[in-house]
Amino acid sequence: MNSGASIAPTACRPARRLAEFVALTKPRVVALIVFTAVIGMMLATPPMVPLTQLAFAAIGIAMVAGAAAATNCLLERRKDALMARTRARPLPTGRLRATEAAALAIVLGGVGLALLHTLVNPLTMWLTVAAFAGYVIVYTLLLKPRTPQSIVWGGAAGAMPPVLGWASATGEVSVDALLLFLIVFVWTPPHFWSLALYRRNDYAAAGVPMLPVTHGLLHTQQAILRYTLALLAISVLPYWIGMNGLVYLASALVLGAIFVAYAARLYLRYSDRLARETFRYSIVYLAALFAALLVDHCLKGHT
Repeated sequence: MNSGASIAPTACRPARRLAEFVALTKPRVVALIVFTAVIGMMLATPPMVPLTQLAFAAIGIAMVAGAAAATNCLLERRKDALMARTRARPLPTGRLRATEAAALAIVLGGVGLALLHTLVNPLTMWLTVAAFAGYVIVYTLLLKPRTPQSIVWGGAAGAMPPVLGWASATGEVSVDALLLFLIVFVWTPPHFWSLALYRRNDYAAAGVPMLPVTHGLLHTQQAILRYTLALLAISVLPYWIGMNGLVYLASALVLGAIFVAYAARLYLRYSDRLARETFRYSIVYLAALFAALLVDHCLKGHT
């Protein structure tokens, strides 16, 4: 019995360490990145994207996104230790070492970029490099410690996945791809600011100048409402330029109206609970909007 008891924890260690490495890549964020990238691929071509091409592009983008997340965790490990939301991550707790995080980022990023270059196309690789640099250098190192507008301009990197998907399918970037970029770009501030509202004390403790910390709750609530209204207007543009049809238009109007309603309630009677609900809905909104883009695209292809 004693020997069996001693073997069991040892046998679990590889699985636990693997889970720590996976956590370092922020898999839920990567999943949304890959989801929007894949939809960008499928919207780019009337027929179905070849499955091998789709798979190689998705895997490559996921690997580089995971590398960017690991690099972000590495660079912000000391700030993460000060915040309740992030202090349980592998680096602040010491479950992984900084050298291990760096090695993971190098391997994932290198292999992912090589895969995109050789099995997809060079344009997708270079756009992915730009997105990586935008997130790690422009957002994490330059903007986030200095300005409450970091989410706005740094959000350009997070808006790149649909463009990467489009480029991987066609080898070019079109106006339609840039419109998808614009939708995610305008979605990013209300998404993150609603999180920052109920985590404002965390950001203040870590010395991060998020908008609620520097400008207060009311200013942030007003900014969220303005951006959700702008997002509602921008989200109908795919219909007006003929990219998508009525199914998408109806979906965009309903989803956007709900988002605006959350933002209006947040402005009129703020609570941390409502800010948390708004943040959660923002994720549902983006996933559902891109799903509507794809469903409408498929329906048009069969008419």
